[in-house]
Amino acid sequence: MRPLVWFRTDLRVRDNTALFHACADADRGVVGVFAITPEQWKHKHDWGWPKAVFTLRHARALSEELATLNIALRVVETPGYEELPEELLAIAREHGCDALYYNREYEINELDRDDAVSDAFEGAGRCVEAHTDLTLTAPGDIRTKAGDPYSVFTPFKKACFARWDERGAPEPLDSPAKQDKMVGAPDVVPEQLDAYAGGEAFRADLWTAGEHAALTRLGVFASQRLAGYKDDRDAPAINGTSSLSPSLAVGALSPRQCLRAAMDANNGRYTDGAQGPDTWISELLWRDFYKHFVVAFPRVVKRRPYKTETEAIAWDDNDDHLTAWKEGRTGFPIVDAAMRQLEQTGWMHNRLRMIVAMFLTKDLFLDWRLGEKHFARRLVDYDFASNNGGWQWSASTGADAAPYFRVYNPTSQSKRHDPEGAFIKAFVPELAGLDKKTIHEPSRDGSLFAGDYPAPIVDHACARERAIDAFRALKTTQA
Repeated sequence: MRPLVWFRTDLRVRDNTALFHACADADRGVVGVFAITPEQWKHKHDWGWPKAVFTLRHARALSEELATLNIALRVVETPGYEELPEELLAIAREHGCDALYYNREYEINELDRDDAVSDAFEGAGRCVEAHTDLTLTAPGDIRTKAGDPYSVFTPFKKACFARWDERGAPEPLDSPAKQDKMVGAPDVVPEQLDAYAGGEAFRADLWTAGEHAALTRLGVFASQRLAGYKDDRDAPAINGTSSLSPSLAVGALSPRQCLRAAMDANNGRYTDGAQGPDTWISELLWRDFYKHFVVAFPRVVKRRPYKTETEAIAWDDNDDHLTAWKEGRTGFPIVDAAMRQLEQTGWMHNRLRMIVAMFLTKDLFLDWRLGEKHFARRLVDYDFASNNGGWQWSASTGADAAPYFRVYNPTSQSKRHDPEGAFIKAFVPELAGLDKKTIHEPSRDGSLFAGDYPAPIVDHACARERAIDAFRALKTTQA
């Protein structure tokens, strides 16, 4: 057998389920293939320049890793998914590949794409093997006693632990078998795409590509910061998170590798251990939860709210407010610092993602889909399920969402999580001269606004009441 391994959001060699089994089954070598679909990425998936360029960099690193296993990575480029069945089949025919191996993806377009490719291969007399790899547990496998999918996180997590109690926690696979000789020659992965020409600049140097870099980050986090993760993760001014979300988003790192590192630091436990590892394992399961959710409730993939009654909300239409939010000019320092961090680095601290999302949807009362789309275009770690789940959580329209009456006060959040104002000063330098009390509410210093920093664009107390009233009215109308 000579399998063709189709790489997607699994750009790594180690603990790659499809690759591992393909290498074990092969007796005439293995060929890899990676598909670049820039029009699909940009216009249907809203990928921005950071995610697209980061993905290409990882594909180049993957090609080098595969070469050490005597596997050539072929590259096909088509505008969208429609052309992939014939393009991939042509690669299989060229190299005499009699099987296709890949790891499953779960959004609607990807499911349709994979069905079309599988039909083409099977119609041409070639077998297809699809594997579970992106999640710790296969979507659809974890259900309530009534057989329904979970829509609340805590019972979902408990059900995962119960499954692991019975069958053991998911473990990383061994390294794939090296092939005797390379079949064909690898293609060159482009560094840039015409569809993204002139793309936005960001600190690409912050995100080293490749699975070696990802595993190094994981090791440093597990040994140096995981123990304090529960206490440090909400402080944006310190390096208290794993910063592994970009690696997970492109598949340079597997969730099983992360779980194993956490368990190794937790005396082999996945729950009821030390607070740091326990908390991070919960975060890994939040990632699983959202991927399970898009399979169970595919309407969210179509940008519809999980709570369908919230489709009746009449969100504001205020382009000035939206622009001020995007550019970090709202007059709320913690919001502005977070949005500038996103613009400059392609990443945002998780606590800040909740703060700015709730500010957009509750203080500015703008449609959550506007924020979801902006994040998709700016995040180097963009992942549809996690991004959509986080935005709908903040907007009180999604699974296990924040109650509509819980509205973050950005000033209180700032004082609690950035008490010295260090994070604000790093990204809003025009406020660097303020003391740690004034920096959270510079509007109290009337003279400041003769300078570069704007006054608050909304009154939080009034905006909060307005948002609560709108959700309350919705419930009253539908009662």
